Amino acid sequence: MAVCRLGIIGVGAMARYHIKQILAQHSDTTQITALCEPDPKQYREAAKLFEAAGQPVPPNEPDFERFLRKRADRIDAAFIITPHNQHYAQAKALLEAGKDVLVEKPMTITVKEAKKLIKVRDKTGRLLAVAFNASMSPAMERARQMLRDGSLGRILGIHVAVWQSWAQFSRGTWRQMPKISGGGFMFDTGAHLLNLVADVLGEPVREVAAFMDKLDYPVDVLTAAIARSRSGAMITVHGCGAAPVTSSDMKVWCENGMLEMGVWGGYLRVQMKDEPSPRDVELPPDRGVWHTFLRVRNGEIENPTPPEVGLRMIELWEAIKKSAKRKGEVVKL
Repeated sequence: MAVCRLGIIGVGAMARYHIKQILAQHSDTTQITALCEPDPKQYREAAKLFEAAGQPVPPNEPDFERFLRKRADRIDAAFIITPHNQHYAQAKALLEAGKDVLVEKPMTITVKEAKKLIKVRDKTGRLLAVAFNASMSPAMERARQMLRDGSLGRILGIHVAVWQSWAQFSRGTWRQMPKISGGGFMFDTGAHLLNLVADVLGEPVREVAAFMDKLDYPVDVLTAAIARSRSGAMITVHGCGAAPVTSSDMKVWCENGMLEMGVWGGYLRVQMKDEPSPRDVELPPDRGVWHTFLRVRNGEIENPTPPEVGLRMIELWEAIKKSAKRKGEVVKL
């Protein structure tokens, strides 16, 4: 297997989480050869990770356009981990430069951008995937198999919820600036919920009704929504971004059984109709989104998070916003 030369766009706290994981688990398959980070402090923090791992610190080009001109020939793929409003332009430019792209969630901040990015993917023929932890996890890979092979029967209902002290720790950051973030808690951490709904269903949502509350923050913090899919599955979504604890839950009720997992993956439980209680499904270790991206890139598995899933997630988000703005009025997609 050829070593993939990786360029990382943005090296803030979330990026450093991924960098640490790549350095620890994928040094034999991945070489991080270039970074693009405008903030010197963030770059210094990232440099410490390479030094601690005994690896050379990659050069940094703070300006993205100069990064493309100077470093594009030194990378095979890019991992975009920047504020939401930068994802579309950066992914488009990298795909057009002939690079495979893994982009942090959400893929873009509007449906229009998502559709345009799909066209760029099609035109360039490059790989584009969205870094949703759960959808790229062994838990969801197995759940997807069970849902698609017919053993669970038709999906009847889905419930997803996540709670986190997001409002407190993101106060004063770009995550609470709508023009940059594209939304609040439900479009940031809550994007994992919306993605799971889109992924599990494998089909569009047709009707949505929702309420949102900012709780005196500049963006949404509390959201409750109900929806119905094209085939009639009923969906409930709840997000609390001002909770004192962090946790999550997803349940999928089908004709023949039920699945449970977290919105970041991590575990999977199943209960068939003749079983008294849920049981854990044995899973391989979760080696992170980059590991899954490499498997896709090497032709081992199909892309579990193509831009089409990213588009369905953003369509659901825009419907939730529209309904909430109309005080819970049903919105048809």
